[in-house]
Amino acid sequence: MKNILTAIMIIALLFSSFAFAGSTQSNEIQFSVEDVDNFAKEVELYAAQEGARAFIIARVGRPEKDLPKGINFTHTAIAVYSSITLQTGEVVKGYAIHNLYQKAGKLNKSELVIDYPVDFFWGVNSLKAGIIIPTPDLQQRIIKVIASGKDKQMHNENYSVIANPFNNTFQNCTEHTLNILNAGVYQTTDMTQLKNNAEQHFKPQKIKANPIKLLLGNWFIDDVSTKDHQGKVYTTTFTTIGKYLQKNELLSKAVIFKGNGAIEQLL
Repeated sequence: MKNILTAIMIIALLFSSFAFAGSTQSNEIQFSVEDVDNFAKEVELYAAQEGARAFIIARVGRPEKDLPKGINFTHTAIAVYSSITLQTGEVVKGYAIHNLYQKAGKLNKSELVIDYPVDFFWGVNSLKAGIIIPTPDLQQRIIKVIASGKDKQMHNENYSVIANPFNNTFQNCTEHTLNILNAGVYQTTDMTQLKNNAEQHFKPQKIKANPIKLLLGNWFIDDVSTKDHQGKVYTTTFTTIGKYLQKNELLSKAVIFKGNGAIEQLL
């Protein structure tokens, strides 16, 4: 019995260790429907007022106290200003959000899903959004990549929350976002070239985790793998994407949006 309890405690610690990441589509709502709806509309309005045709959006899907240093958000996607057909048949303008989500019941696999701001923020633990607005030229390139379906060409369904951005063994939501950005920057979907360019110019986030926990994570957690890493573990995050764009003069704005006019500079 003691050994069983010890094993349960270890597994519980593992889950808390990797709580910074994860891109599941559905979570139980933590706020009132009205609050989530109002917040989603505020995010859309802010992006529209900034003239964003395409921007990178992030949410907090876990308790913020569980997020390790350097990790501010748990899911990242790309929002594109689009014509949206409602259930009534009416066509309206708004932001469609292009996500890489883990498959329900099969967390080591992913799929590409389009949803909308209310859906995106439905199960968040904090009414806080990360917003990165690229330069207008890069926005247009991102739109072209997505409109042509090239984002699907770069999708790898093999998922790991700590995917290495410098190879394509596994993929998570932030790495897929980085792939789309770089496809626009370099005008290619050749994965070898994209990964070589990323390794030369992109600085990922080092994951500070006990090696034993990482090893046990490989054994016990479906969506954790270090097979694509050699030595230290690095992955893509919302903030490292912002820094990458800033360094290469591809960034217009990067903020943390908290609603009711409360905005913090991310970088």
